[in-house]
Amino acid sequence: MFYEPGKTEHNLPHDPFKACVIPRPIGWISTVSATGEANLAPYSQFNNLTFDPPYVMFSANQTPSGKQKDTTVNTETTGKFCWNLATWDLREAVNITAEQVAPGVDEFERAGLKKEMSKRIDGVPMVADSPVKFECEYYTTLRLPGNPPMGSVDVIIGKVVAVHIKDEVLTDGILDVKKTKPIARCGYYQYTVVTETFEMIIPTNNQVGEDVLGASRAAPVSTEKSLSANTRTRRRSRECNSDNSAVP
Repeated sequence: MFYEPGKTEHNLPHDPFKACVIPRPIGWISTVSATGEANLAPYSQFNNLTFDPPYVMFSANQTPSGKQKDTTVNTETTGKFCWNLATWDLREAVNITAEQVAPGVDEFERAGLKKEMSKRIDGVPMVADSPVKFECEYYTTLRLPGNPPMGSVDVIIGKVVAVHIKDEVLTDGILDVKKTKPIARCGYYQYTVVTETFEMIIPTNNQVGEDVLGASRAAPVSTEKSLSANTRTRRRSRECNSDNSAVP
């Protein structure tokens, strides 16, 4: 099939676009209002932008009348927000905090979540049971036009100034997805959970042979086995291409 968004019909029951770009990390964003009211909401358009220094982004749709999400208002007003890793164990709480409620309602309390206060930025609650959390300083907002009936889209960019990682989700000094079990958005109302990884080392010296290509086709292995077997150093120099690509 072929279609042009906004010009021609896809002739499917539902728009397939978001189902094509998967899995998408969940931006479980916590903020506080100017009057100190806590807010927590998940956003399915979230990712990191750079890593040195680290910046992240999430997008939040406005209403057709131009009303912004509480998360956007709080972030732009106070200049700060936190990101909390959405996990399999916290999936029901993530879903509860997705419900649209009146401003001033504390989603932490509605979802039965314990709060942990930020350390680097002042006064923003985080999800205590989330194994990974970022404290972020607001950088800028990019506003994109939306097609009717959707309003504009606020793309919020923040600089990560502090990172929290629970020691128990580290294995041999590496963040272990078998322990964190992050969930991500797919299309429609579908989600996925990450529990397995596989590794591919970028070829060097233009040596791309059958041995390298064959290794890249290896079947996925469990994180635990991969980490215990992984004794290779994956760090490289800070030099990277102009597109910011480098081995993570």
